[in-house]
Amino acid sequence: MTAPSFDIAIIGAGVVGCAAWRAFTLAGLSCVLIEREADIISGASKGNSAILHTGFDATPGSLEVACMREGYRLYREIHERLGLPLLETGAMVAAWSAEELEKLPGIVTQAHQNGVMDVTQMTAAQVRAREPGLADDVKGGVWIPGEALIDPWSAPLAYARQALANGGTLRLNAEVISGSFTGGAWTLNIKNDAPIQARIVINCAGNFGDLVEAIARPSPFTITPRKGQFVVYDKPAHDLVQSIILPVPTARTKGIVITRTAFGNLLVGPTAEDQPERRLATTETATLNALHAAGCRMLPALSGMEITTAYAGLRPATQFKDYQIEALPARNWITAGGIRSTGLTGALGIARHMSGLYEEHFGTLKPLPSPLWPRVPNLTEALPRPYAQPGRSEIICHCELVTRDEIAAALAGPLPAGSIGGLRRRTRCMMGRCQGFYCSRRVLELAAPHIPGLADA
Repeated sequence: MTAPSFDIAIIGAGVVGCAAWRAFTLAGLSCVLIEREADIISGASKGNSAILHTGFDATPGSLEVACMREGYRLYREIHERLGLPLLETGAMVAAWSAEELEKLPGIVTQAHQNGVMDVTQMTAAQVRAREPGLADDVKGGVWIPGEALIDPWSAPLAYARQALANGGTLRLNAEVISGSFTGGAWTLNIKNDAPIQARIVINCAGNFGDLVEAIARPSPFTITPRKGQFVVYDKPAHDLVQSIILPVPTARTKGIVITRTAFGNLLVGPTAEDQPERRLATTETATLNALHAAGCRMLPALSGMEITTAYAGLRPATQFKDYQIEALPARNWITAGGIRSTGLTGALGIARHMSGLYEEHFGTLKPLPSPLWPRVPNLTEALPRPYAQPGRSEIICHCELVTRDEIAAALAGPLPAGSIGGLRRRTRCMMGRCQGFYCSRRVLELAAPHIPGLADA
């Protein structure tokens, strides 16, 4: 068999892979996105805090802050054309001890070094005036007005759908097991499927990035997945804060955040726990109890709120703090590794940076003159949703008010859901207070004809 041939093969359909697929497709190249799972964003990108970061607290001069700042700018530039939400909440770094209070001027200075000039220090009185629900012993804070909330799943879906609409190719259930580079082109061998040929390979494999990197060279970085557990509170907790409440960060982690979600809940987390397991992110009762206690300590009214669910995500951390992005000109390879917790914000900027590497080493890009801009459905509470529209179809998931037509569209539209997890991330079904107890049977009946193997499960 003759392997299909492309200008670029991107391995890994997380948010960075989807953004790269979009960027290079819109740049006029034939691109294939290769994903080992049955749907996109099935790995590290499916679990995060959904914050659009300004980069105020990133390391000055780092590649990470450059990609974050560019990704932040690009998201704001394109989100309306793709139908993506942007909830302008602002964020506040809260200091709870004299030691943390002493660090606040340094946070402001670092923000200004990173080009985030509207960051200012706040007194304890100013903090309490803006967020009266916080505990009385808050010592002071830093205000970052540009931080915002987005939908963490619709963003990569929109990037992927735009790539698909403009000629991109997607291969799901396609695990890359090996590759060979001969004659200036790569042949990627796919488990139980036909190989794929491409002139350039881009490694966006997330938690498997170092293993995929070994196809091209001995990997210079090692992925040690960093697990973050989260607690999600029910809808009444949403209005307990107006802004994103951030801790004073440490060298290792941004710490535990209290934030609204775009879906009308309140979120507390994440933790930062290194583990060898690359795919499975478990939750532990003791850790969740500690998160709840920490949340109640900072926001006392949380103690009277019900918890809807808990989840955990994995970040592809390496031994390096900065992103590991580089081109290997002699191997026709571009690496995007170690994209940790800031990947959702940085994705568009990372794709732009990789486009620059391509032009530096591999050739001139010729952007499409009139690209298509498909819009994704709105899942957030900030904009109108189908359940409130006249003549809407029956409601299937009553907790999250998801209609039958929304589920049908997610199963049959462009880039349909390839798994129940993918269906949940496209519609919010089974994500409410009952966690699918009442609606799962109906959802599965609707999904079974469209998702292979589901009817036999």
